[in-house]
Amino acid sequence: MLPDFVKERLIKWLEDHRELVVCAFCLPASFIFTLVLRIRNAVRRFINSSQRHDGAVKEIQCRVQQWNKQPKGLLCTSRPNWLSLSTTFFQKHLHHRVPIPLYDILELNEDAMTVRVEPMCTIGDITEYLIPKGYSLAVTIELVDATLGGLAFGTGMSTHSHKAGLYHETITSYEVVLGDGSLVTATANNEYSDLYKALPWSHGSLGFLVALTLKIVNVKPYIKIKYMPVTGQKNYCDTLRDYSGANEAKPKYYPDYIEGTIFSKDEAVIMTGDYSDYDPLIPVNHCSKWYKPWFYKHVESFLKKGETEELIPLRDYLLRHNRPIFWVVEDMVSFGNHPLFRILFGWLLPPKPAFLKFTTTPGVRAYTFTKQVFQDIVLPIHELEKQIDLSTELFDKFPLLVYPCKVFDHGPSSGQLRRPPSIYMVPGTNYAMYNDLGVYGVPGKVKDKEPYNPVEAMRKMEKFTRDVGGFSFLYADIFMTRKEFEVMFDLSLYEYIRKKYKAEGAFPDLYDKVKPEIDVFAIGEKNAISSQ
Repeated sequence: MLPDFVKERLIKWLEDHRELVVCAFCLPASFIFTLVLRIRNAVRRFINSSQRHDGAVKEIQCRVQQWNKQPKGLLCTSRPNWLSLSTTFFQKHLHHRVPIPLYDILELNEDAMTVRVEPMCTIGDITEYLIPKGYSLAVTIELVDATLGGLAFGTGMSTHSHKAGLYHETITSYEVVLGDGSLVTATANNEYSDLYKALPWSHGSLGFLVALTLKIVNVKPYIKIKYMPVTGQKNYCDTLRDYSGANEAKPKYYPDYIEGTIFSKDEAVIMTGDYSDYDPLIPVNHCSKWYKPWFYKHVESFLKKGETEELIPLRDYLLRHNRPIFWVVEDMVSFGNHPLFRILFGWLLPPKPAFLKFTTTPGVRAYTFTKQVFQDIVLPIHELEKQIDLSTELFDKFPLLVYPCKVFDHGPSSGQLRRPPSIYMVPGTNYAMYNDLGVYGVPGKVKDKEPYNPVEAMRKMEKFTRDVGGFSFLYADIFMTRKEFEVMFDLSLYEYIRKKYKAEGAFPDLYDKVKPEIDVFAIGEKNAISSQ
C-alpha cells in the first residue's frame, strides 16, 4: 500500500498531466485492448454460438436463483464501470455482481430483416458483420464501443432516426432473466408486452438482458452526402425541419440521413445523405482513415468552400465521429487533429472511453464534472432556436450536434417516455419530430476563466427540457431531484412492472441507478464559491 501523501501526489500529477496520461497510457492501451478483442472475436467464431449462449444464460439464471436463497445486496452486472460509456460510476461494489459474458451475433434472419445478438455485442462488431452482407441496423450509433444491450436498456439515435425513431423502436424482442431467475422473451404482442414497453430506458433496473432482436435495413456501399453551409439561425433551423419531415409526413425531399453541425449561433452546416452505388463523377472520401481530418473539422471547412457533394463508404460514414468521439478528444489531446499527429499516431485514436474512465481519479471526476459538459438532450425540433439560445447562454460551447428524430406517441402507459405534446405532432401521423442536442466539451466560461456553476447551468437546461416535453439521455450526469426526474419521465408503468416481474428488491431503482455517484449539488456550490 502506498502512503497517503504519495497517493495524493500521484493523483495530483494525474490531474495536472491529463493530456500526457491520455497519450502515453490511454492511446497505447486502447490499441492493445482492441487487438485483444479482435483475437477474442476470431476465436469465438469457431465456437457454436447457440450452444455456448444457452449454457451461459443457464449459468446466469443459476446465479440469480442462488442469490434468491440468500439475498445480499441488489443485483447488477459485474462489468466494470470503466468499461461502460456512461459518465457516472455506479457503486457496484455495494451490490451483488453477476457476470454476463455474452458478446456474440447469434442469428441473421434475412426473411424477417432482423438480427439476433447478445447484449455485449458492439456497434463495431455488428457493422463489420452486416455491411458486407448489404445490411445495417436501422439505427447505428457512431461509437464502435457502444454495446447493443447497453443501448437497448438506455437509448440512442442516429442520423437515420428521423425515419426510424429512437434505437428502442427498432427492437422486436428482448430476452431477459428476471429477479427470480426465470427467462422470458418480451415482444410487442406477446404475454410480456407490458415488460416490452418498460425495458427501454430501464438501465438494467428490471432484469438482465441476455439477447435481443433488432430490425435491419438494406443498404448500398456508399452514402452520397451533401454539405450545405447555411447562414442565419432561422434559416438553418428551418432547413433541418424541412428535410427531416417535421412539418409534413411526406416532404418533397426526404433523405436517408440528416444532421446539423452548428458552429455558431449564426452558422451551421446541414448534411443530407442517401444510399448510393459508386459514381466515378463524385469524389470518394474515406473519412474514417487515421490520417484524415476529424470529421467535424472536415465539415467546418465547407463554411468557406460552399455546398459540396461527395461519396463516403457506408461504414466510414456510420463511424465518422468515432475517432475524435465527436469533438471531445480535442479537449483531451489539443494537437490531435494536427496533420503530423494524425499521420504518425492517428491510428491509435480514439482513446477508448474505458481507459479514460480507468484513469479517472476522484479529483479528475470532480474536474470533468465542474469544468466540462457532456450532454445529449432530446427536445422538440420546433423549439430548436430556443435550445441553441439557451445552450449558448449556459455553456457557450460550439460546435453543437443536432440529429432530428421521430418520437412516437404509443398511447398512455407506454413506457418511461412521456407522450409528445400535441402541439408538436406532425399532422396526420402518430409521432412528433424531436432532435438530439449534443453539447460536449469545455464551456466558454471555463476557457475564459470566468465564474461557472455547472449545477446551476444544467438545472436550467433540465427545467427547459421538462417544460417543453423533452428528456435527457441518462448515460450522462443528471442534476434533477427524484421529484423532478418523475416529472420528466413517466414511471407509472415502470413501477408496476418492477412489482409484477420481481425486480423490486432484486435490482436497483432507475433513479438510483442513473444518478451521479458524487454529490453534484455540493461540488457545484463549492465550485461556484471558489470562482468568486
